[in-house]
Amino acid sequence: MPQIDDAELFGNAEDQRAYEDFCANQEAVEKFTLDKPALICRWRMSNKKVPMLNRHIRALSERLVQGEPLTHNMLSWAKQHVEWSLAEGDYTAHDGVLMLVIDVNGNAAMTVGEYEPLADTSAKALRARSAEARSEADETGVAPELLAAVNNGELTFVAPTDECLCGTATLIEQLAQTKGIPVTRVDIPAQLKGALFLVSDEHGVVPATETDAADADAATVAFFADGYEKLRARR
Repeated sequence: MPQIDDAELFGNAEDQRAYEDFCANQEAVEKFTLDKPALICRWRMSNKKVPMLNRHIRALSERLVQGEPLTHNMLSWAKQHVEWSLAEGDYTAHDGVLMLVIDVNGNAAMTVGEYEPLADTSAKALRARSAEARSEADETGVAPELLAAVNNGELTFVAPTDECLCGTATLIEQLAQTKGIPVTRVDIPAQLKGALFLVSDEHGVVPATETDAADADAATVAFFADGYEKLRARR
């Protein structure tokens, strides 16, 4: 997947100055309470970094706030602010969750908190989370969590065919391609069959507790989970 760098976001001195002004404004925004949140992104961290930052920023570029795409300045600020703030920040949750909040006025702030695993990973609970994420996607264009399944060696996401996948889902899709696993999409969870799991920017790959670990399709889900954790473990 191509990386987003500053050259893509501004390519001349005027744009650079505008970006610097934007950054100064965002630093001021973080010193007071934001307005009503319009978008909240939760990205898992590892060793004071967000391992899939470029994937998350790519998905962020496809999201909408109040029906409008985020500005180039906002995307560049988010990427650089994450890198700088996490590296230099004084906090204890080095393997926690970074939360990016953008309010209805287009202002943004970031914070870091401890990671809390899902207490309920039953199929019912995962379906409920994916339904909530689908409602978010109806407003912002990208679901932060997706329900998926592996059936007879084929990976299926519950997502419209033309929708941009969240950062973690793009990783799972790429892992499937490296193994020659077909990838399809369906419109509703009821169409899923096989080993069910949740794909989440915050929680990674979460198999449903009802999944039979000895099943071949469950082994494929375990392969996805292992690939995700290996990426997180890189230093």
